[in-house]
Amino acid sequence: MQKNTADWHRADIVAALKKKGWTIAALSREVGLSSNTLKTALATPYLKGERIIATAIGVPPEEIWPTRYEHRNFHPVFPKAVNA
Repeated sequence: MQKNTADWHRADIVAALKKKGWTIAALSREVGLSSNTLKTALATPYLKGERIIATAIGVPPEEIWPTRYEHRNFHPVFPKAVNA
């Protein structure tokens, strides 16, 4: 089974929220933010907003934005230095 590596489309996120009874503005206000604050997470990385949206939809944020989390969770492995 191949893992989906594409981020959800903005319209898909909004539709998933609507299915759960939310709008972006209403969800923003519910968590004590300005009505437009969570719109930021739809366009650019915004960790707090991503978590709020994902919780409202009922999926992990890594599923909605896999490319963002791929970059966040990248830990390069450097070769060990040899002491001479």
